[in-house]
Amino acid sequence: MKNNGSEKRAQIVYFSHGAGPLPILGDSSHKAMVDFMQELPAKLRKPDAILVISAHWEEGVPTLLGADRPKLFYDYYGFPDESYQIIYPAPGSPELAERIVALLKERGISSRIDTRRGYDHGLFIPLKMMYPEADIPSLQLSLVQGLDPAGHIALGAALNGLVGDNILVIGSGFSFHNMRELLSAGSKMPDSQNDAFQEWLIETCTGPFAQCKQRLIDWEKAPSARYCHPREEHLLPLHVCVGMAEKPAQLVFDDYIAGKRAVAFLWG
Repeated sequence: MKNNGSEKRAQIVYFSHGAGPLPILGDSSHKAMVDFMQELPAKLRKPDAILVISAHWEEGVPTLLGADRPKLFYDYYGFPDESYQIIYPAPGSPELAERIVALLKERGISSRIDTRRGYDHGLFIPLKMMYPEADIPSLQLSLVQGLDPAGHIALGAALNGLVGDNILVIGSGFSFHNMRELLSAGSKMPDSQNDAFQEWLIETCTGPFAQCKQRLIDWEKAPSARYCHPREEHLLPLHVCVGMAEKPAQLVFDDYIAGKRAVAFLWG
């Protein structure tokens, strides 16, 4: 998997994965997101493997999927029957999981491998749109209970040993995740509080890189931070991405998902 040429360096993206399975069920409020997901691979080199940091998995220590052929974990409820018939038979990557455990150990971070858990929708929903052939080995990395922002940036920094590999690292979350507001949102409803936070994120991630990590550590000081993230599990995949990155991000999505503005960033 290792490649020496700069053209094969890891690609990192943070995006909003949408509301459960709705993006692939034809929900009109997800159209901009679906278009983005389907077009994103054309902006990327096809990776040899995909690592997803999912907002939907928290463990006491960073944990990686280790199955050869992970099943799907339908971690949502109340959707149509077809939502539980979705398939995404991408192979796992136990070898990469072992390598990441070793990289984390070098940084003094204890971790483990889970050979039983399946892919959750933070992986299989976006990847079904991006790479429907399901032919790229994929694995997930959990968040860490307690949701410490500095700890997740450090987790990303420990992954920097992968930057010379042709892998795609995905922070799969949602840059706006106030569920009460999402459930009551109409189509592209104006929301000045959300706008303020999304603009802060854009400034933070695309601006001077020397300031980015500290700003994200102090993210609760951002305008409308707790309005947009009453609980921060959907934001922290971004912290892991920034911890691994070496330069400012490119804004690659700024549109509405389920009636609320959301953004995505790419580090090429």
